Formats: sequence, C-alpha cells, structure tokens
Amino acid sequence: MPLSPLLDRYDQVILDLDGTVWVGGVATPRAPEAVAAIRASGRRLAFVTNDGAHSPEEYVRKLWAIGCTASVEEVVSVGCAIQFLLAERPAGALVFVIGGPPVFRHVVEAGHRIANGTTRAESADVVVAVAHPGFDYNELAIATRALLAGAELVTGGRDRTYPSSAGISPGTGAITAALEYASGASARVVGKPDPQVFEVALDRMGSGRTLVIGDHLGADLAGAAAAGLDAAIVLSGVTSREQAQASVDPAPVAIGDDLASLVLSG
Repeated sequence: MPLSPLLDRYDQVILDLDGTVWVGGVATPRAPEAVAAIRASGRRLAFVTNDGAHSPEEYVRKLWAIGCTASVEEVVSVGCAIQFLLAERPAGALVFVIGGPPVFRHVVEAGHRIANGTTRAESADVVVAVAHPGFDYNELAIATRALLAGAELVTGGRDRTYPSSAGISPGTGAITAALEYASGASARVVGKPDPQVFEVALDRMGSGRTLVIGDHLGADLAGAAAAGLDAAIVLSGVTSREQAQASVDPAPVAIGDDLASLVLSG
C-alpha cells in the first residue's frame, strides 16, 4: 500500500498508541495496514505511550494481537522514561510507587528500593505516580504524607483523560493534580508533554527527520514540539477536528480522521 506524500519528508515515525493505533485495545480502522506500510517503506518506527499500566513486553503482545508487528526495543512507555530518569540518580533511593507492577519493575531496574508495604513508606525519598486501575485513597494519603515530609514527586504525565473501551477515563494528570494540590509539591513530569519519552525513542531509533503521530493536543502535539519534532493529529482519540484546526502554537503538520487515512494514499 503506497504512503501519503506527507511521509516523503520523514525518515522515521513515532506513533502514539492509545487513541492512535488502538482505542481500548481495538485497532483503529486499518491501523495494521498503516503500520505495515510504514515498515515496508524502510522507515524506522517507535511506539510511545503515557500508559504505564503494562510492560513493554505486554504492549508488544497487544500490538501483535491486533496485527501490528513490533519489538520490545520499539516500545517506549512512560515507565521506560521514568526508569531512564531514575537511573541517572544515585542508587538506593526509597521510592513509594503509585502504579501497576510494571512501574515497580522499572523503579527496581533503575537501582532503587520500594517503600510500599514497609514502615518507611511515608518517609520515602521519591514518590512515583502513574495511573492504574487499582488506584485508591490510601495510596493518595501515603504519597501525600511522604511529599509533605520532603519526598520528590515524579509522575507519568498531565493527561487529564485517555480513551478507553468504557469511554473517556481519568489519566495520570488527575492523580498528579491531586498530589500537587494536597501536598503543595511540584511534580517532575516525565510523560508527554515532557519530551523525555520522545528523547528515549529517538535515542533508540537514531538520527533522522521524525514525524510524531498522536491524538492528543496537550500530550502528543505539545510533547513533540518540546522535543523539536513535527507532529500530526488523528481524530480517533480525544481531539475533535475543530480543536485540531484551532491549534496554532504549535500547529499540527497534518490532521487525519485516523492513522490510516493520514499515512496511506488510498
């Protein structure tokens, strides 16, 4: 399948997952064809997500399940970016985690200790927060006390919402806002629109003219701009055509109904 002329300007493509490649685990229309066509053209690919509920291996299995080939090295989750950030710090910090099992794994692989379930949870050096289905008030309370005692706050993004199979759902940004409001702390945000997720992807892909394709103006478009990259917006997630057309600083280089209509010529 030939590609749209839009891709002629780029050597590699970074694809957002939620709202772009899939919604609630169901592929957006002809997304597997679009991904296959980008690969067939010889362009390098990466997949990025602010969803830290799953490991990179789980994302790869999910991509294969909808018909998109992918490798672990091509997937950069917000958990990967948090691990990259924490690994730059002296090892052995005590970290209280709000997040699913993959986030715990990323913290440990960065060389730090888990405070959850210990008597020192409220004395943690760092609080890491990423939205997950089991989030509860007790986590919020412990994290708030740790922050009031001086812990640093690292979170996976400011996304207010994300598209799920059940409809629009609260994102990590909602938890970030609650923690900041309760404690007065200012979060070091690693997820989009912070450029770090894109920078990790670029570090793996190598140099080249890069296009980001996503569905979220605040996360994907603004995050790409922060990383010095062009971005196109699809309307299969949380952004309407009117909102996309009204965005001028930054402005998307293209707008498409979905991934396939944006990158395929027919």
